Amino acid sequence: MTDPGRLWDDCTGSLRQRMGEAAWKAWFYGVRPAAGDADSITLAVPAALIQERIETSFLPLITEELSSARGSPMVVRLVVDTDASFGEQDEEDVAPRPEARAPGRPSSIAGPDRPMAEGLNPAYTFSGFVTGSSNRFAEAAARAVADTPGSAYNPLFIYGGSGLGKTHLLHAIGNYVHAHFPQRRVLYVPTETFLNQFIHSIQTKAQPDLKRRYRDCDVLLVDDVDLLEGKEAFQEEFLYTLNDHFQNSTQIVLSADRAPKKFLTTDDRLRSRLLAGITTAIEPPELETRLAILGKKAESSAISIPPEVLEFIAVNVRDNIRELEGALTRVTAFATLNQEPLTLFLAEKLLADVVASNLPRQVTLEMILTATGELFGFTVDELRSPSRRRPLVTARQVGMYVCRQLTDHSYPTIAREFGGRDHTTVIHAVSKITGLMAERRQIYDQVVELMRRLQSGE
Repeated sequence: MTDPGRLWDDCTGSLRQRMGEAAWKAWFYGVRPAAGDADSITLAVPAALIQERIETSFLPLITEELSSARGSPMVVRLVVDTDASFGEQDEEDVAPRPEARAPGRPSSIAGPDRPMAEGLNPAYTFSGFVTGSSNRFAEAAARAVADTPGSAYNPLFIYGGSGLGKTHLLHAIGNYVHAHFPQRRVLYVPTETFLNQFIHSIQTKAQPDLKRRYRDCDVLLVDDVDLLEGKEAFQEEFLYTLNDHFQNSTQIVLSADRAPKKFLTTDDRLRSRLLAGITTAIEPPELETRLAILGKKAESSAISIPPEVLEFIAVNVRDNIRELEGALTRVTAFATLNQEPLTLFLAEKLLADVVASNLPRQVTLEMILTATGELFGFTVDELRSPSRRRPLVTARQVGMYVCRQLTDHSYPTIAREFGGRDHTTVIHAVSKITGLMAERRQIYDQVVELMRRLQSGE
């Protein structure tokens, strides 16, 4: 075995501990070093789905661990080797394989490539969703679906503008089902991910695996299905998937930025299927709901937030919950960093750009990448690279956070712009920078300065 091969064997213990026993058993039971040299290692995996999962969720961790053990950067590559003999394994290390699916009844057995809940963000729950007249029916329909998946409102189609809570409700349904019906398999996927995986399955001749992945689950949650417009081949495959779930009485929940009847270039059969259940809209929140959202977020704040500050933000940020919460984060982080009381005067000063009467400058992802590189001293290529150097990681995470604040692009779209990463990387970055803004003055200043440059056109 080459030196990198021995390095892999030496690192498996720490990797197993860091990622957890369940993840290790599910995804790494068949992984073995295949080749390597002093600067790289190639790992053989037994299936394309396992390769995809490791690349999107665990590759940075593997690279970090191997590089740390080596004392110099390592490049990690994955190859699929279905014919390789991986040797005998301990019985406890082998996850159970999925059983065959009987007609009309989905399997509820998890396997190495089928966890019981996939793609869910545990932070999005019903308890964290603030209900008002603008979203009351959508929330009630979502709860009904979660209580009796496959029985009520199938499919459930939720539509509305960006940042209004559609994704939150999809995850809330999935998290509720996973908690209350642990034997039911839940899969959440952004449509963009579905499209990318569909293309990859054609290139790798793995279409049966893809079909099984999306059809052999009890609850399928698909975000941003409006992205299917104009894509006939994808629409047909998606229609077959929906029909399969419908025939087996398994639950489908979909979201989009507009109602299905407004999809202009969509197959009539697919449009009919989308309209077969119940369609509900989420509107921009009214003032009372905006105040309630801010009040709920303020409960977790480390400082006291006067009611007049909450009202000022609620009155001036009207159309987008993401922007609403971002404005509150901005003022509370500044007050925390400077250890001064949060007053209405301070909020008005900090959010002067938000309440300006002129229309904001249109900001693109490419503009944010360029401005982020200029602010931190990196090139756009470096921001998109797989490098995990600490200053570069911080710059990349700040850029991702600002993308979510200043654009309506989805997590997968932002992830692709930053070098084709997984959307969970962006979710983590947004959460981390939100927390660090209240802890580190440098991070706060960098975020505010980057947003100022982009909005002013400097």
